Amino acid sequence: MRNPHAGEAFTDSDDEIADALADVSIPALLMACVHMTDDDAVRQSILDGPVRPAGIFLNEVQGFMSEDARAAARALALGIIGDYRDRGCPEPAPIAPALLHRMMNWIVAGEVPDEYVPMMVEETELDGNDARGDALASNPADRADFPVVVIGAGQSGLLAAIRLKQAGIPFTVIEKNPGVGGTWWENSYPGARVDVGNHFYCYSFEPSDHWTEFFARQPELQAYFSDVAVRHGLLEHIRFDTAVTGAVWNDADSTWAVTVENSGGEPDTLRARAVICAVGQLNQPFVPDIPGAQSFSGPAFHTARWDHDVDISGTNVAMIGAGATGFQVAPAIAATVDRLTIFQRTAQWMFPNPDYHKAVGPGMRWALKHLPFYGRWYRFLVFWPGCDTGLVAAIVDPAWPDQQRAVSQANDLARMMFTEWITSQLDGDDELAAKVIPDYPATGKRTLQDNGSWLRTLRRDNVELVRGGIDHIEADAVVDTDGNRYPADILIYATGFRVNDFLGSLSVTGRGGADLHRMWGQRPSAYLGITIPGFPNFFCMYGPGTNLASGGSLIFHSECQIRYIMGCIDLLLASGNTAMEPLTDRYDDWYSRTQAELKTMVWSQPSITHSFYKDARGVVHSLSPWRLVDYWAWTRSVDPADFDVR
Repeated sequence: MRNPHAGEAFTDSDDEIADALADVSIPALLMACVHMTDDDAVRQSILDGPVRPAGIFLNEVQGFMSEDARAAARALALGIIGDYRDRGCPEPAPIAPALLHRMMNWIVAGEVPDEYVPMMVEETELDGNDARGDALASNPADRADFPVVVIGAGQSGLLAAIRLKQAGIPFTVIEKNPGVGGTWWENSYPGARVDVGNHFYCYSFEPSDHWTEFFARQPELQAYFSDVAVRHGLLEHIRFDTAVTGAVWNDADSTWAVTVENSGGEPDTLRARAVICAVGQLNQPFVPDIPGAQSFSGPAFHTARWDHDVDISGTNVAMIGAGATGFQVAPAIAATVDRLTIFQRTAQWMFPNPDYHKAVGPGMRWALKHLPFYGRWYRFLVFWPGCDTGLVAAIVDPAWPDQQRAVSQANDLARMMFTEWITSQLDGDDELAAKVIPDYPATGKRTLQDNGSWLRTLRRDNVELVRGGIDHIEADAVVDTDGNRYPADILIYATGFRVNDFLGSLSVTGRGGADLHRMWGQRPSAYLGITIPGFPNFFCMYGPGTNLASGGSLIFHSECQIRYIMGCIDLLLASGNTAMEPLTDRYDDWYSRTQAELKTMVWSQPSITHSFYKDARGVVHSLSPWRLVDYWAWTRSVDPADFDVR
């Protein structure tokens, strides 16, 4: 069977191929050539030759190669591709491990440490094997008698459904919305798009050569997850427009009773041997309690509940919030409205990304479709620069003198780079600079991808940025703490989500009547972010302590988590037992180690205020402080010694 990443055969002419190559990532192209050629001398000429990347950086996919070097690479590649075409586009032979590691080092212009190689080999699937869909040791008949309820049909819930179906485990997905996608179903506001490169922000086993932009907008993202659900035959297993109201464990028969209610208010109860909770952390909109908000006479809505029936053209719009969402909304609507007033409590650091709104060209799509493993090496290029490198700037050096400005030398360098990028767009506008340059260490809050659209928007004549607090809202205006009144016809809340309110109103009752919300109190946690003592056969995806703030993607983390969950289910069934939960000492140790590690990171610094990473006490529970390679290793297999299995 042909490797799904080997590309589709083609008969394009040399001229057509040359046209396509003008549009591709040269480092990824040359690594695809190593696969395509069966001539060792040609391989050596690439790997040892003078045409090679000079470095690697996040979102820079040309290896800082000169145009002359790129032209030379295209000429070399054209001959190799033409020969491959003329040979009938045979599936390339597998690459030996030593050569594969060498290719990794070549494309990063450095050294990929040995400990990362197995993870990257698995992630890129160069052998065509979806290693994260591990073979199971349990009896298929036992798996067929182990019904599972999955809560949520976002990216994590769909992933869980795929793995359950592959394992022959019966399952039902409960989804409160009319369609799949979770965040990408709900957040349909103007300008909504992902801030992780799309060729990495997709399932490792479901890449796409159809992305029209490198950082896709919401409709395309939702369509991707919908297409995946259709291809894997998941829709018949999903109950849409249905909310989970509670889940109660019955120790007598080791089952969960999951109560649900459809949009018509009709209740139902499902029995399950296990529950996978994939509700996420960005599903409960946060609307601040501002005096007078209820008196506002015009349309008022949160960005995650955007009212598309409201025509904003020609109106005065007041937008509260200038974080990740407001950063996208403002450039998308500024030219449409008569006036846009943006209320910014805290300025945001911005990471330069000129390709943030860039379209994927036809040559790139051709290469993704036809050239063997080009897409896998491009995925590697998008992933590697953000693979744990962001942690360097996040680690606090206690000896660093000015902790308000920066927390380490690396963090100060990041601050200088971000500041230079911001000021380069302001043409000496000191008044605006004072509003948009943050007064806290870089990476301390969510760092935003920027191609210049935000600051261009702020410099429009019909846009005003108000940095400061809001005193109250009136029927037709927002009034700041200095008493300035800003007229408004429409009020938009770009104020984020209740990230620290895990599970929201969902009631979960475990062994002995334990209430999960009461057990957590102010310290939500799960072992590896997945399992909780006292709640047998209950598994979280994107649970406490698993949000990423230093690189990678949530999909990568989700793939780690479902692999571990499937391992738990397999262990349970293979052992002939019916219930499992983590040992309390393992859970407590995980929480203690995680909190200790978080306290060494910039996100926990007292200088960082008004951060959704922190709860009301200033404690971080949502983020993972761990390297991706460590989390990957910890979740590859289940250690029975960590669990009470009975």
